[in-house]
Amino acid sequence: MTFFGSDITFWIAFSAGFLSFFSPCVLPLIPSYITYITGLSFGQLQDAHPARKVRLTVLIHSVAFVLGFSVVFIGMGALAGVASSTFQSVMKDGLVWLQRAGGVLIFLFGVHMSGLFHFGLLLGDKRIQLHSKPGGVAGTFLVGIAFAAGWTPCIGPILGAILAMAAGTSGSAGKSMFLLGSYAAGLGIPFIVSGLLFHGFLDFFKRFRVHIRKMEFFTGLLLMVVGSLLFFGLFNAMSTALYQWLPVGA
Repeated sequence: MTFFGSDITFWIAFSAGFLSFFSPCVLPLIPSYITYITGLSFGQLQDAHPARKVRLTVLIHSVAFVLGFSVVFIGMGALAGVASSTFQSVMKDGLVWLQRAGGVLIFLFGVHMSGLFHFGLLLGDKRIQLHSKPGGVAGTFLVGIAFAAGWTPCIGPILGAILAMAAGTSGSAGKSMFLLGSYAAGLGIPFIVSGLLFHGFLDFFKRFRVHIRKMEFFTGLLLMVVGSLLFFGLFNAMSTALYQWLPVGA
């Protein structure tokens, strides 16, 4: 898609979603979530060669789950875009101030993610608990909505950073929605793949789990860099340079 490839911010958002998948309160719970939304047993899922019906069930419910949280994220993007355009219309140099404010927020989110300092507001488990899953694919879609609405401790800082970037760089609801859609895709695609390749995911998780904290620290550092670039007005220059250098800019 040309529009996606022509703006590095969409790739940043997609990468942020991908990193969210590897956060310490998402990745370890993937097996539980897949069994919960599909209604399949752990034994059925961990078979190296699952039956076609099992794969189809996992695919349908995984996609419904991803669509559920994507709707919420994209809705958040729309609100961020509307707020941004409204602010710019009533205040001179509004975009500049939004970028600076967004830069500060993203930098602070990065500090929190890195573990250098924890902000109490971002701590604590805010997950919405669904003790009994609503039936069918529609029920799985609702679980996805609940995931997006309440899973703040780990994905909150990264999601907040993307929302701040959307408000500070997009200037329109449409672009902000696409930006948050990119984030949702980055989080959702590995979730679907993990469900379809559940046996392989378990092997991967056993090897990778010791590195989760390193991934979180690395993510925090990236957010601090992006926040600094936004605050000092260097983000657009960086985007232009990367667009010219990376294959997506070809």
